[in-house]
Amino acid sequence: MRSIVNYFLKNPVAGNLLMIFLFIVGIIGLLSLKSTFFPETPSRIIVIQSIFPGSSPEEMEEGVITKIEEALEGVTGVERTTSVSSENSGTVSIEVLKGYDTDLILQDVKNAVDRIPTFPVSMEPLVIFKQEFLGRSFAFALSGDVELITLKEYARKVEDDLLAKDGISKILLNGFPEEEIEISVREKDLRSNDLTFDQVALAISNYNLEATGGTIKTDREELNIRARNKQYYAEELRNVVIRSNQDGGVVKLHQVADVEDQWQDVPSRTFINGKPAVVVTVQNTIEEDMLTIADDVLEYVNKFNAENEVIQATVISNGAETLNGRINLLKENGLIGFLIVLFLLGIFLHYRLAFWVALAIPISFAGMFIISALIGITINVISLFGMIVVIGILVDDGIVIAENIYQKYEKGYPPMEAALEGTMEVLPAVFSAILTTVIAFCTFFMIEGRLGDIFRELSIVVIFSLVFSLVEGALILPAHIAHSKALKKDGKDNWLTIRFEKLMYLLRNVIYEPFLRWSIKYSFPIVGFVVAGLFITFGAFQGGLIKGTFFPVIPRDQFNVDLKLPSGQREDLTIKLLDSIEVAANRVNQRLGDRYYDGENSPITFIEKNIGPLPNQGQLSINLLKSELRDSVTTRMVINELRREVGQLYEAESLTYGLGGFFGDPVSISLLSADKESLEGAIEDLKSRLNAIPDLTDVADSDVEGVREINLEMKDKAYNLGFTLRDIVGYVRQGFFGAEVQRIQRGVDEVRVWVRYKLDNRNDISDLSEMRIRTGNGLSVPLEELVEFKDSRGVVNINHIDGSREVRVTADVADDKVSVSEVNALIQEDVLPKVLEAFPLVSVGFEGQQRENAKTISSMRTVMPIVLMLMFFVIILTFNSWSQALLVFAILPFGFIGVGLGHYIIDIPISLFSVLGVIALIGIIVNDALVFITTFNGHIRAGMPFKEAVFQTGISRFRPILLTSITTIAGLGPIILEKSAQAQFLIPMAVAIAFGLMIVTFIILLLTPSLLVIINRIKRVSMGFWLGHPVSAEMVEPAYPGRKTNVVVNLIGGLIMLGGFIGLVLLALQIAKLFI
Repeated sequence: MRSIVNYFLKNPVAGNLLMIFLFIVGIIGLLSLKSTFFPETPSRIIVIQSIFPGSSPEEMEEGVITKIEEALEGVTGVERTTSVSSENSGTVSIEVLKGYDTDLILQDVKNAVDRIPTFPVSMEPLVIFKQEFLGRSFAFALSGDVELITLKEYARKVEDDLLAKDGISKILLNGFPEEEIEISVREKDLRSNDLTFDQVALAISNYNLEATGGTIKTDREELNIRARNKQYYAEELRNVVIRSNQDGGVVKLHQVADVEDQWQDVPSRTFINGKPAVVVTVQNTIEEDMLTIADDVLEYVNKFNAENEVIQATVISNGAETLNGRINLLKENGLIGFLIVLFLLGIFLHYRLAFWVALAIPISFAGMFIISALIGITINVISLFGMIVVIGILVDDGIVIAENIYQKYEKGYPPMEAALEGTMEVLPAVFSAILTTVIAFCTFFMIEGRLGDIFRELSIVVIFSLVFSLVEGALILPAHIAHSKALKKDGKDNWLTIRFEKLMYLLRNVIYEPFLRWSIKYSFPIVGFVVAGLFITFGAFQGGLIKGTFFPVIPRDQFNVDLKLPSGQREDLTIKLLDSIEVAANRVNQRLGDRYYDGENSPITFIEKNIGPLPNQGQLSINLLKSELRDSVTTRMVINELRREVGQLYEAESLTYGLGGFFGDPVSISLLSADKESLEGAIEDLKSRLNAIPDLTDVADSDVEGVREINLEMKDKAYNLGFTLRDIVGYVRQGFFGAEVQRIQRGVDEVRVWVRYKLDNRNDISDLSEMRIRTGNGLSVPLEELVEFKDSRGVVNINHIDGSREVRVTADVADDKVSVSEVNALIQEDVLPKVLEAFPLVSVGFEGQQRENAKTISSMRTVMPIVLMLMFFVIILTFNSWSQALLVFAILPFGFIGVGLGHYIIDIPISLFSVLGVIALIGIIVNDALVFITTFNGHIRAGMPFKEAVFQTGISRFRPILLTSITTIAGLGPIILEKSAQAQFLIPMAVAIAFGLMIVTFIILLLTPSLLVIINRIKRVSMGFWLGHPVSAEMVEPAYPGRKTNVVVNLIGGLIMLGGFIGLVLLALQIAKLFI
């Protein structure tokens, strides 16, 4: 390595060429990066969709879903399966374990499903696919005073126009049901013409077709024989001949049925500010750029509005606006942090040195952009935050190298020799420091759950930035310093530099030096004092002074109001109640606008109303001003105001006001049992207990009671006439559900043709009882003479987890200050045991935030010992001493003092985001500790007395350690102080790193000397006992000249000590699980 550094020193052009190469290729790489909001994560979800027309949820479960779940039991790489059985359809979702190839598992799933011998005859072919990553780039609503069919036609035209643009491939339209052709048979006319449903259906399918009859090959040409009689609209089907009579007359379709084009009878409607609308959502795939798509769509929307007056497009969400807001925020904070770092470097170092040191930031980023372009990293809020985190770290090693070179120069070394010796003296420690930091950030690659997927890119950004900073610090920086005027001071320092030099002298020689001497002389009290501070911090955490939660509440600019009425209620009542809530929301909007904005503005921008998926269900999506424009009006405040304004809706089965969450509901509990009565009892018991907890609100469950059912039971007469239950149900199904005759393709729409009774003949129970069933000899018998009608209640959905029936109970916190972890701990320790005791046939599982938290903590238990062990090995090999490696590790837990203090001051709870910040903090702490001990070893190696070596190390390392910490803290400062919603989920990590480093800096400068003294005394006593005579303090140090050390012995001793340390870490993680 020395020869390589020397080569670049003697050939500065090589260093400049390397720098220019990195800059040029890095810019090319940066320009090629796509933009997304969050990192694009490979899909690990496989979906199986089943369509079984006319089936009940029970039929779907028994005939389809259970068979699929049983077939999947032998497939490896599956984390779990979940399923939903609904009326007419069912879905099985398969979660693939991390580390397995989803495409290979997809093929295994297809093979397993193909081996299922039978499915219901009327079921459509299964659709099996890997769920694709789709981001929401842009959404807008088309609305106006026109019919819904007109809105749909405009929406289809818009869809075609947008799909014609480069880079847009996925568009979703919402706000209208599917179209169909309904042939409404009139029972009276059917009987008078002696016709059946089957005859009508067969006539239509035989008539409405397009077919090829072959070819005729003449001498001159070839002619195709074709029948072109395909009709696409209801009016064209009215004259289909159903039957010819013996007298030569014919019976046409319109004589026995009404034929109409209509919407499917399903609740699928969308309204924007009270007007019917069709919502156009433009999505981006993993290969497409969100910013480009959003800009193109916005341009199209503006042009559309300029060209159309009757129908207008209202922007619902603009991904570019949101993402650019966050990118600009992070860019601004990053730039501010960079300027602060540069300013501090210029003050504490010479401004020329500061310039060359600060050059590490753009050079390192340029190298990182090259790697990012090669492996597909995107520009997103996480990768940008990684750049902000690493800004301060990038200059740390440059500061150490530059200052050491400068010290060599001040001692009389020529510039070239000062650069070479100064670099080589600290390069091993710098390399080890970067390597340990890289190892620490590798933790993110192995964390399970969505958290690990998201922060993977942060690790990549930090790791490759550090790698290129090492290249810059070892090869480019020394050459720049040696061949420039960086080591020369022309003229006098400016007044600002002089003042800060005086400040540095005051801090180091007047304040720090006495404390340093005291920490060397009274080492045990110092250690005891710091340990006491750690226990006080843990006590504050356990006592609730410092709050803890799984995931912090991230402010959002939108929330949903979900309404669910008792099953069987009609769509009209759902719309009526949603309208009343919307009116209440407008009153709240007016009141808050008058109170906080003097009537010049209001917090709610627009309200989107959606009906469905069932007639008794609906939702209001209430969109707010951006949080930075709303000042003190928080989303939770609007929710609480609206909740009070609406009051209790007695018609509603449930009414919830949800912020939603990236990691799921704060409280989400799965109840599983094969015993229906036990499950229902456990649901009600658990809900009542959760409602009794004041910190919870919006308690709900997924066990939706189905509509009333009429069960058919055959009478003796039906058997005597030769009917089977299948025959009778088939007749009833034809009349009331309908028989699908054909599917017609109208453009991109597949239109189904149905034959069923006219609505007037199927809107009353009497219509069912008076329905005529035809016997084999032509007699017509009323249905009520053949079957008995019995009333019951069905279900809407049947949910499974790993094959077991599941009902989920969810709840939200009543206030953002409520600790989710404490609430879940209360539920787990006090509520659930009582529920399970009362219903022993029921088992429970946790979903939502609790499940994500468990996955993260579990993976960290596995990963952290490995990471710590690797870091420990690196440090042992650097110092050739297990005791000094253990000393470095002994400092790590004290970073929690700063972490806890920072969260208390900023008034935010410690969350898993904070824990990820602590992981990053570990690498930074090790960096500073390595530099301190490396300098101490150098003094011992030079023959300096032990205590003098400790003292001189503290004095000489005060400036670089303080400067590296200040630059890192300064780089994160703007993020911590940011008030906008864009930065809220990043603040816990920034607080953990900045405040942890703030405290650890002083711990390193004061506690490390004390630990060196204590460990030295222990080694002196043990070595003296072993040798039988006293030994000097210097002789027991690994850097003492002439002392022989055994790396293997050090590794074994280190492993023994590390085992105890890892035990403490695992204990700490167990304790953290109780509170976080």
